[in-house]
Amino acid sequence: MSKRLILDAHLDLSMNAIEWNRDLSRPLSEIRQSEMHMPDKPDRGRGTVCLPELRKGKIGIVVATQLARYSPPDSALSGWNSPQQAWAMTQAQLAWYREMEAQGEMKQILNRKDLDEMVDLWVDDSIPDETKPIGYLLNLEGGDSLVSPSYLDRAYGYGLRALGLSHFGPGRYAPGTKSEGPITELGKELLQKMEGYQMILDVTHLTDQGFEQAMDLYSGPLWASHHNVRKIVPNQRQLTDEQIKKLVNRGAVIGGMLDCWAMDIRFIDTISDPWQLDIKLEHLVDHWDHICQLAGNSEHIGIGSDLDGIFGTEQSPWDLNSIADLQKYEAILDRRGYSSEDIDNIFHGNFLRFLRNSLPES
Repeated sequence: MSKRLILDAHLDLSMNAIEWNRDLSRPLSEIRQSEMHMPDKPDRGRGTVCLPELRKGKIGIVVATQLARYSPPDSALSGWNSPQQAWAMTQAQLAWYREMEAQGEMKQILNRKDLDEMVDLWVDDSIPDETKPIGYLLNLEGGDSLVSPSYLDRAYGYGLRALGLSHFGPGRYAPGTKSEGPITELGKELLQKMEGYQMILDVTHLTDQGFEQAMDLYSGPLWASHHNVRKIVPNQRQLTDEQIKKLVNRGAVIGGMLDCWAMDIRFIDTISDPWQLDIKLEHLVDHWDHICQLAGNSEHIGIGSDLDGIFGTEQSPWDLNSIADLQKYEAILDRRGYSSEDIDNIFHGNFLRFLRNSLPES
């Protein structure tokens, strides 16, 4: 039986390539072997994402990020010392995507026409999946690297189609995860500029106050690219029931993420073990079930795995060795009572419908 197409709404590919110095065009076994001696990051030798594994899992379309945070002098979080340096890092990340395109490894999606062509390619079983480029839609995770809102013109010009104002901690445009407070005046200005382009606003990482403001201030398309449910994991990083209902009412799609601490409240970064706590892929279905119950259907959930978001197998479900294992969700969802149509919705249908309604025609 042929595999279903998967759209993953959140991967930090270029950050891994540039800052982790990973050659993502190589087989995963080679990448892991090359990092076994490196002590600098917790996920060394344990990565789960590379381009061959995406193809192996028929994850043919991804929302791929640029990410570079500004860290002011009084911040405890790592980051760049000026917005200009952060901008320069995002441009290095962009250069990597361009090089992957030049090598035939990836292909950027700018509009509905590009999207439909990429879908047609990936559902054509007469062409071997291992020869197909990965289609990617460009997303900026956290707005810090935009030196001013005027930089959005340049970013939209090179293909940026989605943007989240915040990431972790304080932000120039909005505070993010593990912080509090409203969208800044600069952030409000950026939202106005985004609306002119009808860009996708990613509400992921906003504070509760920022989320409410975004829902009120922004009338363009919005989604939550990688978010789970606060009712199950009660911390500020996850969505409340009221937030979920507001997103559903706006036609948004919520991408479920596979970082163990976002799946199970017992998990503690760098301390817990997914095997000992028996955290497996099926845990995410509990989050999806909850959203489906609130929405009344399966039309507002998808996959935003975040599997290369500064963690590897040490912080992933124990029954996942690589991102190709996302295909295991077909059997899991079937066993949990989801129909074939539901599974298609989750694997790709919901995000494709959203993008066809949100992207420029050509």
